[in-house]
Amino acid sequence: MNDAGSHIHLVLPDPIERAACFRVLAGAGHAVVRSFASADDWIAADADRDGGILLFHWRQPGATSGAALLDRVAGRAGTTIFVAAERLDIAETRAILRGGARDLLPAPLDPHLVRRAIDQSLGDWRLRRDRLQWHREAEERLATLTPRERDILDAIAAGLGNKAIARRLDLSPRTVEVHRANIMRRAGAGNVAELLHLHFVAAYAGTVPPDPVRFGA
Repeated sequence: MNDAGSHIHLVLPDPIERAACFRVLAGAGHAVVRSFASADDWIAADADRDGGILLFHWRQPGATSGAALLDRVAGRAGTTIFVAAERLDIAETRAILRGGARDLLPAPLDPHLVRRAIDQSLGDWRLRRDRLQWHREAEERLATLTPRERDILDAIAAGLGNKAIARRLDLSPRTVEVHRANIMRRAGAGNVAELLHLHFVAAYAGTVPPDPVRFGA
């Protein structure tokens, strides 16, 4: 699957609505936009390999209904789903939301509302991507630590000083000092605050973005 943030697919039967949404989204210039007249056309083009953002009308012509299309993509990693619909009953609304749609947009579609919703989704996706990248970077920078150094880093993160760490691990304070210096060097940390931030980011994937200054940005 390609970069999940790089594709926007519109599966909209109405040609005027489809063209209007395409123009607004393509004009943003931050993703590849493809449009299809039906779910059947989308499937025939093998477009679901692209991932990314999928906006489709709940009422589809042809053999593949909106419900069938939702079933096909529901829960798929790397795909964000928006459904356009009007005059839904309660069961249909529940099915759409339970199927993993990010949002239910009113039809006929307002192209500018569509762009705002998709821009927000792209922003969230980029934030998740960046947080995962930061997590991987932190893990790589700590990967060279020995098991003993990991123990000492955990103790530093718990707020313990050298003497308390020495008592906990049955080491001399001088040995702890040597290990701390090695940890800083191996992790490439300029100070204890950066080291602790690395430890936190490595332990909690994607939760909090790091301070760019601490990461040398």
